[in-house]
Amino acid sequence: MVPLDLRSLRLQVRMLSWPTTANRLDVDEGRDREHTEAVEATESRFDPGNEERRGCIVDDVLGYAGKTVVVSGAASGMGQATAQILLDLGAKVTALDVKPTTVRVERAIEFDLRDPQAIERAASEIDGPIDALFSCAGLPGPPFSELDTVLVNFVGARHLAEQLVPKMAEGSAIGAISSSAAIGWQQHLATLTELLETSGFDGALAWLQANEEKWSWSGYAFSKYMIDAWVGWWCPELMQRGIRINCINPGPTDTPMMPAFHAMATKEVVDSAVGPIGRYSRPEEQAWPLVLLCSPRMSYVTGEVLWTDGGFYGAVTTGRQKPVMG
Repeated sequence: MVPLDLRSLRLQVRMLSWPTTANRLDVDEGRDREHTEAVEATESRFDPGNEERRGCIVDDVLGYAGKTVVVSGAASGMGQATAQILLDLGAKVTALDVKPTTVRVERAIEFDLRDPQAIERAASEIDGPIDALFSCAGLPGPPFSELDTVLVNFVGARHLAEQLVPKMAEGSAIGAISSSAAIGWQQHLATLTELLETSGFDGALAWLQANEEKWSWSGYAFSKYMIDAWVGWWCPELMQRGIRINCINPGPTDTPMMPAFHAMATKEVVDSAVGPIGRYSRPEEQAWPLVLLCSPRMSYVTGEVLWTDGGFYGAVTTGRQKPVMG
């Protein structure tokens, strides 16, 4: 981008407005003074130090002030960080979780994503129009069962979203949290599509029970495969309503679930999924990209998976880093 030369701009504006030689003497001094003030005002708007300009851009830069948003999994980790950021940005936040949340949200509802009736009751208590849904609730796998993990991470999350979509405004968005563990999900698309084609919570549960051999090797990894596939699968239908859907794929993040990951896979294996950035992320470092994806400023972005893994996916894809151990 060519830098703006303010002096040159002033000269060009004045040259365009100068009268011809024949009538130049007729120019009123007051008019010339008004013109000079207008040019100086234009320069001021381009000045990055201008307080008024800064305030106009910075205030509500992501467009959340006064918006109604729903955050599942708001009691801890990335969900809690997401709820707090949205609150700080001026949104009216409804928090959903199986546990109480400490974030001072407008409303908190306790429910269990393994229970379709509880999901439906919670959804019925939320008034529209909803401007954004943040699907952040999740289980790490053991000590929870593989089935419970898939139910919470995908089936229940999908059921909640489907219950809330009729209340979502045109221009709204859904953002979900997946994982860098979803790397290679495209290789399982045939199986994932079978579950995507099921209808409702009960239909998905029936498929899982009838096809356990296709997913029970890891309820956690399979559920994250499902989320990555889901955003692309559902995107065309949602766009008919003017609703966007995206997800993030975080790398290892320092949340209350991390000890469970270490116990299940060992710390050495988890550490091998750290990208070139060289450390675990903090919850807010994952929450901010998710908040950005659902912002109206990202109105052309939908059906996308954003890898928020410290460079892991790119490095592995290009052969610059070894895949996860184990």
